[in-house]
Amino acid sequence: MSVAETIRDELLSWGGVTAEPHRFGGVEFLLGRRELGHLHGDRLADLPFPRRVRDELVESGRARPHHVLPDSGWVSVSIAGPEDVANVLGLFRMSYDRAVEAERRRAATDTP
Repeated sequence: MSVAETIRDELLSWGGVTAEPHRFGGVEFLLGRRELGHLHGDRLADLPFPRRVRDELVESGRARPHHVLPDSGWVSVSIAGPEDVANVLGLFRMSYDRAVEAERRRAATDTP
């Protein structure tokens, strides 16, 4: 099984996560309409975060500024091999947890 397949299988086991083709190639993972991040094959993951979180991830060495949009909240993570899967999944988990919490807050404010 490839690294991308390993990551994809794990992400799709999380409640509500779906996969779609990404507009710039690869596959994106969604919770509802919110993108959690996307993979470009077995070599690169891109994930969105608030700028503050992005800065912390870059400072800690877990990610680097996005390869195309370096001044945004997006991060890029190189995947050299299976040894990088845990970090990539950890970052996707952070993105997923943020999305779940946002859904929970939205549902709480929508309830009369």
